[in-house]
Amino acid sequence: MTKQVQQLDRVIIRFAGDSGDGMQLTGDRFTAETAQFGNDLSTLPNFPAEIRAPAGTLPGVSSFQLHFADHDILTPGDAPNVLVAMNPAALKANLVDLPRGADIIANTDEFTKRNLQKVGYAASPLEDESLSEWRVHAVPLTSLTLKALEEFEISKKDAERAKNMFALGLLSWLYHRPTEATVKFLETKFAKKPDIAKANVAAFRAGWNYGETTESFSVSYEIRPAKLAEGVYRNISGNQALAYGLIAASVQSGLPLFLGSYPITPASDILHELSKHKRFGIRTFQAEDEIAGVGAALGAAFGGALGVTTTSGPGVTLKAETVGLAVTTELPLIVVDVQRAGPSTGMPTKTEQTDLLMALYGRNGESPVPVIAPSTPSDCFDAAIEAARIALRYRTPVILLSDGYLANGSEPWRVPETADLPDISVEFTTEPNAEDGSYLPFKRDTETLARPWAVPGTPGLEHRIGGIEKADGTGNISYDPDNHDKMVRLRQAKIDGIDVPDLTVDDPDGDARVLVLGWGSTFGPIAAAVRRVRKTGAKVAQAHLRHLNPLPANTGDVLRSYDKVLLPEINLGQLALLLRARFLIDVISYNRVRGLPFKAEELAAVIQDVIDSE
Repeated sequence: MTKQVQQLDRVIIRFAGDSGDGMQLTGDRFTAETAQFGNDLSTLPNFPAEIRAPAGTLPGVSSFQLHFADHDILTPGDAPNVLVAMNPAALKANLVDLPRGADIIANTDEFTKRNLQKVGYAASPLEDESLSEWRVHAVPLTSLTLKALEEFEISKKDAERAKNMFALGLLSWLYHRPTEATVKFLETKFAKKPDIAKANVAAFRAGWNYGETTESFSVSYEIRPAKLAEGVYRNISGNQALAYGLIAASVQSGLPLFLGSYPITPASDILHELSKHKRFGIRTFQAEDEIAGVGAALGAAFGGALGVTTTSGPGVTLKAETVGLAVTTELPLIVVDVQRAGPSTGMPTKTEQTDLLMALYGRNGESPVPVIAPSTPSDCFDAAIEAARIALRYRTPVILLSDGYLANGSEPWRVPETADLPDISVEFTTEPNAEDGSYLPFKRDTETLARPWAVPGTPGLEHRIGGIEKADGTGNISYDPDNHDKMVRLRQAKIDGIDVPDLTVDDPDGDARVLVLGWGSTFGPIAAAVRRVRKTGAKVAQAHLRHLNPLPANTGDVLRSYDKVLLPEINLGQLALLLRARFLIDVISYNRVRGLPFKAEELAAVIQDVIDSE
């Protein structure tokens, strides 16, 4: 039958179901197809916080949202146009986000009396008119999948598991996605189980054919490829980009990379990714705990390697003493904190920006540490290289603040030319540096105030290392009060003197009176909100901080040049607190700590309110 094809400029799809329904895999594959097609895209995986929540319950719902378009986009979208609900729990958990008139594709086989009761439905919403304001497509995904796989000699359980591939095939037909890569992926993934591989491919193709032949879908949709700058692109998540950035930093510095890490959500994927790249001289050590991981990384730095440790908020608290040791020994170390919702265990699969004050001040004594934060998943690559540059040049630990939204989200990344990557090579001290022919381990570079870095075992360069205060120059243990005051101030001056780029402002006409400032992963929602406000004719400026310690030298001047400064944060106002104290500017805080990123629509309304108050 001939069906109508409708052109769209963008669409937002959310797949939702139980953890065992394969929603993340389905979303990943649809994203890969979309990236191959050439659309711009942004994703938001949303995992259950409980490891094994009961099947069919609200705490066990897993979802994956994908926003793709024929133009540049900045966020995974505020609300889905299409919800694929694999069971009643998935429908109930996500219906609140679904605008009226949107499409719901519901797996009717799972809307049993028992499953409905689990989530508090007295009757099926597919039958009681409660969904009359949405376009509901009732599809028996499970039974259709079982029917399609009757000829395969696999268990009923294995056949039912393939229903996510049926759904993927249906959505691939509905939005004209490529299919060859998914077929190849399934054949590779289940290469050791050829019957399972063939069954999943058959389910995928059956879903496609169902869309083509059923009367339930009379229209399919096309979203043309986006016009992106010329280059080679790949879809990349924040954790992947960060891992690749660390590898690039190792190559560009000429140092072997050593990762000492303990698995923790949502940072574990960095450990997994780096462990695949031993050919670049990468060594990964899965330690018995957080303290051992950072201790091994600092030991590797003492030995002349690029030392890295990865963790999330709870792990940063355990690593604090060793980070302080890196401060006083003045050794390069990269500490990656992929922030999650706290406190304590909190909501381990949800995102927040609540570790900023801990990164800056969460150690005993005066222990200043540079802090930088990437703004998008692909920016994690560049941020990792920048963290390495600062750590190596200034002989200091650096904290890199990513978060769960960046770590798990993905977007197209323009693969850089290796020739364009910065040279961050290091020269070790190999000869005595004192006039009398001795070695002074704390003799400082006049430009950076960094101390020399000598590989242990270098003849004539023997020196003490450890956490007790050292004498300036000689590095001998010192309890002299004046020396301690001097060393504290020198370490602070070294961090204050780090060269960071000026804060740039996006103010097209140069006459906006309101500035929206952000840091970290709020970049996309803020930029999307600013676009919306500007389309109404209102004037608003935008700036985004990558370097949080030290701040760009012109930060104060930028803030003072606007009548009002709005600062949205996924915390209760941590950066706003610091900016008010330092620059005596009444920064307007807008704060939400829901474990989710901001929505562009919500921020646009806040920005407009601030402009109107002028």
